[in-house]
Amino acid sequence: MIPLAASTAADRAAFRFEIPERFNFTADVIDRWAADPAKLAMLWTDGRHERRVTFAALAEGASRFGDALLRAGLKPGDRLFLMMGREVAWWQAVLGAFKAGIVPMPATTQLRSKDIAYRIQAAGAVAALADPASAMEIDLAHADGLRLRILAGAGPEVPAGWTPYEDLVADGDPHRAFPPTLATDPALLYFTSGTTGNPKMVLHNHAYPLGHTVTGRFWLDLGPDDLHWNISDTGWAKAAWSSLFAPWLQGAAIIVDAAPGRFDPRRTLQMLQDLAPTSLCAAPTIYRMLVLEDLTQHRYPRLRSCVSAGEPLNPEVIETWRRGTGLTIRDGYGQTETVCVVGNFPDLPLRPGSMGKPCPGFDVQIIDDQGQPLPAGQEGDIAVRVKPEIPPGVFHGYYKDPEGTASRMVGDYYITGDRGIRDEDGYLWFVGRADDVILSAAYRIGPFEVESALMTHPAVAEAAVVSSPDPIRGSIVKAFVVTKPGAAATAAELQAHVQKVTAPYKYPREVEFVAELPKTVSGKIKRFELRALENARKRQA
Repeated sequence: MIPLAASTAADRAAFRFEIPERFNFTADVIDRWAADPAKLAMLWTDGRHERRVTFAALAEGASRFGDALLRAGLKPGDRLFLMMGREVAWWQAVLGAFKAGIVPMPATTQLRSKDIAYRIQAAGAVAALADPASAMEIDLAHADGLRLRILAGAGPEVPAGWTPYEDLVADGDPHRAFPPTLATDPALLYFTSGTTGNPKMVLHNHAYPLGHTVTGRFWLDLGPDDLHWNISDTGWAKAAWSSLFAPWLQGAAIIVDAAPGRFDPRRTLQMLQDLAPTSLCAAPTIYRMLVLEDLTQHRYPRLRSCVSAGEPLNPEVIETWRRGTGLTIRDGYGQTETVCVVGNFPDLPLRPGSMGKPCPGFDVQIIDDQGQPLPAGQEGDIAVRVKPEIPPGVFHGYYKDPEGTASRMVGDYYITGDRGIRDEDGYLWFVGRADDVILSAAYRIGPFEVESALMTHPAVAEAAVVSSPDPIRGSIVKAFVVTKPGAAATAAELQAHVQKVTAPYKYPREVEFVAELPKTVSGKIKRFELRALENARKRQA
């Protein structure tokens, strides 16, 4: 039985994962909700039209697509490269692939032919599903290993070698009986966001969706009557988190916004009023843009829950959102390699800036280099226990990369690559990526704390802090700052502000004003690019 939303401390304490030998998210979850032919799964809009999609319609489309893949010669375990925007076909294709035992590989539509060629070759994909623009890039990638190319949203002229998705699905059998999948069978392959070097392949099995029970039930706090909006591109793992597994495990419907163009904060606030979701999930970058608007000019008639994930959200943004909407944004923490493993739950007293506490079912510790848990107040690696048994939702290693997997295992733990601190009450606090922490004149300085201090200045919209080489101190704190429209500040003003807000030794000794910050497709700041820029500049100086 799929549990209803519950997020009390007692429920969390009593929670245990139960993983059956055989499990398939489409067959065991989607088909079950589809038993009610009227139950809403998705409210889709492109800004001009709205479409209400039921679980029953999704289930039928998934069966048709899964059948079509198998009849086209694909077999369980084969990889399907999936590159398209927020169209209903994306969800049907993922669900259909699951049912057939085929492994979807979602990719962002911002990839270009070189990126595509790397991913298809590295994973050994044999089929691709794409929208027209993405199909052109796939053809440019010269991916000869693709035996089947499927085009969604095809116009009157279909490129050579491509089969229209609509035709394929129309010919599929909606009543096909699919063999059951083992919980340990491969199910979903994601590439990490690639903030450093080539992205790694994260292969999850069919038990992975069950790990998102904690994401949907305890962190998002969703139930069957909720309407959840996750502002996410289909190509990164946050879509699997919050636009697929977590809400649909709980029977909640989702909003999908497929409007073209760049993110529009004013339109987003209007949609919160007009579509009336009960729950919102967005990356910190989205919230930072939203709080630049006058939040009091809109109503939020049913909104009761707001969460953020991807990287920590600055306390100043949380407070501005609370003043404007009356709601508090709750941070959650996880990775492409995991589900939500740390979170601020609805009944947990919020400590702005904290990641929250470990989610039920996961032992999350701050450990030293030998894999031993550290006492409160000491900085170490944020780690998830994977021995003697890997909990559902945590990957089993990087695909085809045993060395990369071994580098992330210390003692009984998987180390996330992030540094943190646990306080006396068990709250976890993010310090920074392990390679982002700044060592300056023997001081260890986490960039997030400095960025948060900068964000409390009324002129600052965004900030990124990195190390910059210095002949005396080894490194100094360098801040790249984006100011709010119409606002201005001097470097000296910001430096003095940081010295008042946090420990004076942490202030940025150099401040550079920029129009925008480099980011990954998932909205995370690429600090490594800024750090590389600083290193190159200092070498040339």
